[in-house]
Order: sequence, then C-alpha cells, then structure tokens
Amino acid sequence: MEITQPMLNDLLARLTEPSGVLYLSWDVDPQALVEKLADRHGVPLALVRDGLTEPNVDEARGGGLLTVLEGRGETVVAWAYGGQWIGAGTAEDAQGDLLPVLATVPRPVRVPPTAGSVQDEDWVERLVGITGHTLPPQRPGIDWGKVEARVGMRLPSDYKRMVETFGEGSFDAYLGLNQEPWTDLKEDGLLVWAGTEHEDLYCWRIDDGDPDRWCVAVQTFDGELVPFSCSTAEFVCRILTEPDHPFTMARYFETHWFMSYRLNG
Repeated sequence: MEITQPMLNDLLARLTEPSGVLYLSWDVDPQALVEKLADRHGVPLALVRDGLTEPNVDEARGGGLLTVLEGRGETVVAWAYGGQWIGAGTAEDAQGDLLPVLATVPRPVRVPPTAGSVQDEDWVERLVGITGHTLPPQRPGIDWGKVEARVGMRLPSDYKRMVETFGEGSFDAYLGLNQEPWTDLKEDGLLVWAGTEHEDLYCWRIDDGDPDRWCVAVQTFDGELVPFSCSTAEFVCRILTEPDHPFTMARYFETHWFMSYRLNG
C-alpha cells in the first residue's frame, strides 16, 4: 500500500495525545512509513534496532516513546516536532504480535535561565537549550580557513559554532542554516547566513573589520532591509522565544527543535 501524505495525516490524527500508540496492519510497510515521515520531519533518531535500545537513549532523546510502547519495540526511530516526539517502526502489541506502529509522547524542553546580561550570555549554548538539542557536534573539524578563503573574509565565531553544533538542517523546520554563507549580496555589503520558507534572507552587515561585531539584517522577500543590533545566535534565540519580535517564530511553537537533514555516523 502506497503511503500518501493524506494517509499519513490521517494516521497521525488517529494518535491519542499527549501520549498514544497506534498499531497498524501489515498492509502498511513500516519502512515506507518511516521514509514518508522523514520526508516531512528530517533524519530520525534511532531508538531501537533489532530489539536492542540504542546507547544514550533517555527522556531528552525520545526515550518516552519506549515507555509508551512498554519496552516491546523491535525497530523504532523518532523525530522531534514542537512539543512532541513522534515514533515509528515495529513493535509487539499486547498479544505479542509484531506490527507496524506509530507513537507519540510529550517532548518537554527545559530552557536554561538567562545569564542576566547580553554581554555575559553564551547565545549558542542558549540556542542548544531552547531547542533541546542533544546530538553531538554534527560538523566537527570544518576547515574554516578554506571556507573563509572561498567567501573572501573571516566569519563570526558564533555562526561557526552553530554550524559545527547543529549541522545541516533548520530551526523549527523553517529557518534553514546555511553551511557556508551565500555571497550573492556581497556587493551590497551583505552575506547571507540563513533563509526561510517565506524567502526572507537572514544576513550580516559586513561593515566592520571584526566579524564578531557584525550585526544581523533581514532582507525580506519584497526587498526591504531590516537591521538588528545583535549577533547571529542571539537573533535566532530571540525569534524563537519573543512573540513580539517582527520575525518571531514563537507564535507558532512553544517548544522548539532543530530538524536535521543529515546526521554524523
């Protein structure tokens, strides 16, 4: 049976929230189900392989799904989506029959308190806390010298830490983090470090010799340039948490995540 997007929507709608399990018939190919969910939510985290729980699985890494499956998972993967974990794969039901399965549990994220001042805040670490990001660095060992040579200038240190920490993907499946800045607007004094589904371009104003002093500016899809007096990571933290920010994402999700397009491994 081909799994269409409407069919997937129907299956997800049948899950009982905040925690629920849906056992399916073998008319549904569990691998096809995982692939369709991956098309929507990015690369999943592996929780169980051949009946063995992966190392380091805990509540922060989707472990609640194994609890709701009562430890009967055979092959289970998971995705973070706002305040939920969504799991899929195969598991034994109460009668001991191995079946394709969908499951969901709440995904609480405990955001650390602020440092008390903008100057003292480690905004990359705060961004890790806001998104509940628990993966190891996804792009360690990047040769930034070569990247900066291609771009033609040094890059902000917090941006480089963001790329090394999060890797390829997008915040809230909306704000895509460029792995190397785009230079299309360089003649206008801008480098593009991210973009959105609404075709806004998130840039730096490269008007200072020290890249760690560059401020963010948003080139909107209709051509307006909106400046902000903050750094890269601080800007992302603020749009995730401040409902009144002009480019807020806080109105859409109370709990945030980073959707990975590719994992190390």
